[in-house]
Amino acid sequence: MRAGVPLFLRSRFHSYLELTKPRITCFILMSTAIGFLCGEHIVGHWTWLLLLHMLLGTGLIASGTAALNQWYERLADAKMPRTMKRPIPSGRITPAHALVFAIVLSIAGFVELWLGANLLTAMLGLFTLASYLFVYTPLKRVSPHSTTVGAIPGAMPPLIGYAAASGLLNYEAGILYAILFLWQFPHFYAIAWMYRDDYARAGIRMLPVVEPSNESTARRIVWFSVLLIPVSLIPKYLAMAGNWYLFGALALGLYFLYAGTRVMMERTVPRARQVLLASVVYLPVLYGLLVLDGTRY
Repeated sequence: MRAGVPLFLRSRFHSYLELTKPRITCFILMSTAIGFLCGEHIVGHWTWLLLLHMLLGTGLIASGTAALNQWYERLADAKMPRTMKRPIPSGRITPAHALVFAIVLSIAGFVELWLGANLLTAMLGLFTLASYLFVYTPLKRVSPHSTTVGAIPGAMPPLIGYAAASGLLNYEAGILYAILFLWQFPHFYAIAWMYRDDYARAGIRMLPVVEPSNESTARRIVWFSVLLIPVSLIPKYLAMAGNWYLFGALALGLYFLYAGTRVMMERTVPRARQVLLASVVYLPVLYGLLVLDGTRY
């Protein structure tokens, strides 16, 4: 025991926390917060309470979505070494308990976004959950195009934050969405490349599984890295950010493209891992530049 809490209770707590995929949820909250900061200038003022409601509601609905996804994919997870130790396939949490937990979190998140922010924000959260679970997740076992479909809900967090702050969506929100949408392709193609054998074992038809040579995967990593560069520069020309952001975004984009070019020239798992690491560096630094050199707050 520690601090008076029985070991089994702490173990159960950590198992349920693991269902929510806290690292991914934190990333989602980061993207949502950026959208909020970019959107608050529309109304000219904001409160810490509104930001707190938005973050709490988004965290709850994102956690519920993650838990629902693990419940849905529990059989596939049990076949992959990377995921077989997750709470449901490992037997630490029963599927029924996980489902109830996930539904409660999702409903609580929707209500929190509605009452704490506005109905538009709540509906965007609900769309993200529904499209991720009922379109993207089942499509993974059918077609490699699931990556494209999954990028649609995956890029929603900045829209949720923007809508919470402003009550509307506009071209600024659209460019934040576009940046995150394009960023996802090199990121997730690299993950699929690294864990191709796992996905194949579970019957998940990611692009590296259906095309073992990885030529098309490498080519798409480069294409989307190239597209991301001009799109990431648009905030400067929409007066959302200044020159420091412009030069920083260009440097980050070239760095990301360099990692993608290397994986195209040498189609190996270590090169794919470098693309993944580049993507993990790229987005937080880009967001940091947008905050530090932003003109909207």
